[in-house]
Amino acid sequence: MKFIVDQELCIDCGVCEGSCPEVFELVDDKSNVKLDPVPEEFQEDALEAEENCPVQAILHE
Repeated sequence: MKFIVDQELCIDCGVCEGSCPEVFELVDDKSNVKLDPVPEEFQEDALEAEENCPVQAILHE
């Protein structure tokens, strides 16, 4: 599974990094995906981060 962060929408709130630090990290005030593709063992947490993003900046394929 692949995750993408829309840099235009990201507000640097850190919810994604807090939910799934194995996959998401804040760099230069924006969230970035560290793993591509995301390994199966982190997918559930990454999906939770996507669901909890207050501006829906995270998408998955």
